[in-house]
Amino acid sequence: MSRTIEVDTKTFFRFWIVLAVLSLIIAMILWAAEGLIIVGLSIFLAIAIKPLANKLDRIDKKKSRPALTAITAVAIVFIVVGTAVAIIGPMVANETVRFVKQAPEMIQNSVGGLDGVNKFFANFGVDNFSDQAITAVKSFSSDFVKNASGILVSGIGTVTSFLTGLVLTIVLTVLFMVQGPGLVDWLRKKVTGKNTEAGKLAARILSKTAGVISKYVTGQVLVGVLDGIVVGLTTFVLSLIFGFSSGFAFPMALIAAVFYLIPMFGPIISCGLISLLLIFQNPIAGGVFLVFYIVYLQIENNIIAPKVQGNSLKLPTLVILVSITIGMYAFGLLGAIISIPIAGVIKVLIDEYPNIKALRD
Repeated sequence: MSRTIEVDTKTFFRFWIVLAVLSLIIAMILWAAEGLIIVGLSIFLAIAIKPLANKLDRIDKKKSRPALTAITAVAIVFIVVGTAVAIIGPMVANETVRFVKQAPEMIQNSVGGLDGVNKFFANFGVDNFSDQAITAVKSFSSDFVKNASGILVSGIGTVTSFLTGLVLTIVLTVLFMVQGPGLVDWLRKKVTGKNTEAGKLAARILSKTAGVISKYVTGQVLVGVLDGIVVGLTTFVLSLIFGFSSGFAFPMALIAAVFYLIPMFGPIISCGLISLLLIFQNPIAGGVFLVFYIVYLQIENNIIAPKVQGNSLKLPTLVILVSITIGMYAFGLLGAIISIPIAGVIKVLIDEYPNIKALRD
């Protein structure tokens, strides 16, 4: 049975206008996605770094200077992170190059050179593996040289874009730390007006949101530093036992501390990377470290981390894994890092929803 629905002209045009406006807003968000990510990251960093700024402010016995304190706190964080990256990157690259140079000798000692490699792969139906590998490398080198100019131009553009984003992030983080609280308070008063209950609810939600982010980041940093110390000491002891340079202890500690900031998967990545780098030095040392670190991670995840972080977010493992997956595929590594605090903020809103609904009713 067919039915005719009559729609007046005003409703018809209103529907299409609303649809057009929504489409325009979505298009603008997609167009400005990179800028919105920078702004969102700046807000996240401002909240996360605020506890450090508060501690610096208490140390300063003089009159409070919010701008100077904020600049100092942000500078400390970015200098520490930049130093870690500057040390880790070249060290990993140098060790990889050194391993590649030593690979032929290692192959000769282990499987009898290229003839041994060919015999090994012949068991799997691959004939003349060495010739095929050399041909593939030559082809790759040729293609790389042909595209070198394009890669260089693209690399320069990427570096320029990264530096611009970094400067904007630093400046915005400082401004959010200095002017953010006042701006949020002004906006809250404008939205809630004279409604006292609404004002108290908004203030409580904002306070809980800031607390979730700052507590999570503080806990991650503390456990990450502890993780780095343990890895550094372990590497130092292994260097004394197996006779490689003890200078590896500090870079390995930095790798462990930095990668721990990546939820769930960070320690696994650092475990594999550090073990591989130590295998380049001494295969037995790498194997010993791998076994030790796996055991230590069980202790850290089940005893140390819950004690330090206090299970502040109280999120199920499934929710955490889903949050990381969505954040990683949406925004890459950055999304994986901030996904859990965002999930914690959503939990705060869900917990407060009955109060919000009661206030509306």
